[in-house]
This record gives sequence, structure tokens and C-alpha cells, in this order.
Amino acid sequence: MAVHAHPDDESSKGAATTAKYVAEGHRVLVVSCTGGERGDVLNPALKDNPHITRDLAQVRRDEMARAQAILGCEHTWLGFVDSGLPEGDPRPPLPAGCFALEELDAPVEALVREIRRFRPHVLTTYDENGGYPHPDHIMTNRVSVEAFLAAGDPERYPHAGEPWQPLKMYYNAGFHRERLQTYHRALLDRGMESPFADWLARWEDRTDRRITTRVPASEYFDVRDDALRAHATQVDPGGSFFAVTNDIQAEVWPTDDFELAMSYVPTDDSEDDLFAGIDPQRADELATGRPTLLRDDRVEPTVKDWR
Repeated sequence: MAVHAHPDDESSKGAATTAKYVAEGHRVLVVSCTGGERGDVLNPALKDNPHITRDLAQVRRDEMARAQAILGCEHTWLGFVDSGLPEGDPRPPLPAGCFALEELDAPVEALVREIRRFRPHVLTTYDENGGYPHPDHIMTNRVSVEAFLAAGDPERYPHAGEPWQPLKMYYNAGFHRERLQTYHRALLDRGMESPFADWLARWEDRTDRRITTRVPASEYFDVRDDALRAHATQVDPGGSFFAVTNDIQAEVWPTDDFELAMSYVPTDDSEDDLFAGIDPQRADELATGRPTLLRDDRVEPTVKDWR
């Protein structure tokens, strides 16, 4: 189960791994916490399209359906309203009724219900800072962590289905300094222009994340990019997402990267598989019991809550 804030996040974060596991016969469910209703139109070719500006919410749903078909995954909407990304100094308040202002109980119960229905062994989401400090990404982390811990507890949300404990929880770690530095050098070494110099300059005050898991997924980079392009309002086809060709990526950085946050099974920091350490013969028995949390590497957020 991959829990994301908005439609398009599932295609820009861990999408090659999604396509890989689907191709290998695993079921993968993408959960979109919001509908992306307040997202900007980032594709210059579509900014003034009246159909899009008139009903962006439906456009985002149609784009998500196309991306889902390309990735081959399952999908569900958690049903909360996009918070947008207020900008300014001081920054304006978030809009009433948005996802980031919800009390935790409602979205946690909604996600627990999906976990108990779908019964995943692995859950992925964003780190405690949201991956980047969008209010919905930060909220997605908070909701995902609480739902992961609650789903196996029969005393929590007893009306949300039979208890089921996912065995591992990961944070997406696609955008980290080492990877961007590698891309930057690869482009310059080939005499090409790099869009990553400014990104790397802004990284000076950020702490490097701990990468525990590198999933070989270069075979599915084209599928990932096709899914991302399906979100036509949200991606500039000439933008930095596509600055490094997939053949170069396959050569210099052929993996999707993740950070293991919690685990109920023994593991280490050199995984190449999100299912590492999970015995398929005992996984369901463990998930329906009351396993002991063996690893908890969560840390306090450095980004302030938007509330």
C-alpha cells in the first residue's frame, strides 16, 4: 500500500517500484488522501485551458485513472479536501475544512479501514517532514504512522474491520542529495546542462536522510514516466523531472530508494526489496496476531506543523 497526499504523487515517488511489484504479481494499492482540487496547473501548455480551470477536481480524477491504468495498480480515494500550498510572509491560514486541518481521528480511521480491507504487508508514505513541507504531505505522514500502529490493534477503531498489522513501513526517499549529485555530475560529464545546481545549493541546511532500501527498478522507468505524464496538468514535459534520460538513470542510479521507519520483522540497512525479512509462509499469521515492533526509527519533524 502506497499512501500519498495528492493524485500525481504516486507517479513521482516510488512509481517504478509500484510497476515492478505489479509485474511480479503483487497487488499494490495506491491511496490518495485528497483529490488535489487546489493544485496549480503546472504544464504551461494547459494553464489557460477553460475546461481544466472550470473543473480541475474532475480533471485530476481523470488523470489519476489514466496513471493507475499505466501502473497497473489498484487505487482508492480517502476522500479529504486538498489544502493547497499557501505562500507569503506571514503565510496565510489554511482553508477551513481542508485535510491538513482535520483532527487525526477521522483520516486515521479512514486509512485503518483501507488497511484492514486490503491487508498489505508493506506500507509506504512520506517522512515526518512530508518529503517537502507541503501541509498535506506532513499530514499524510501523521495519518499513515497512526494508522500503521492502530490497524493491528483490535481495541482501536473496532468498527473499521478485522485487525491487520502491516509488517513494515517505509518513507519514500527518491529526492536526496546523493542521487541529485549523481544526476548533476552525469549531465555535466556528458556536456549537458543540469537543472540541479540550484536544488543542491538549497540543500546546505538539510540533513541527509538514511537510505536503507534500494529497489532495482530501471526496467520500469519508462512506465513511471508515462504515468507521470498522464497527470498532464501537474507536470511540465520539459521540466526537471525529465532532465535525465532513462538510459542515463539506468546507468548511474537504477534504483528507487526508501527509508525503513518501522518493522515487525528482522531486517537491516542494506535491503533491495521492500519485502525483505517477510516470510511469505508466516506473513498472514504475523499480521493477524499481535507482533512485537522490532524497529522504530522515527524521528521528530524539523518542519513545523501548518496548524
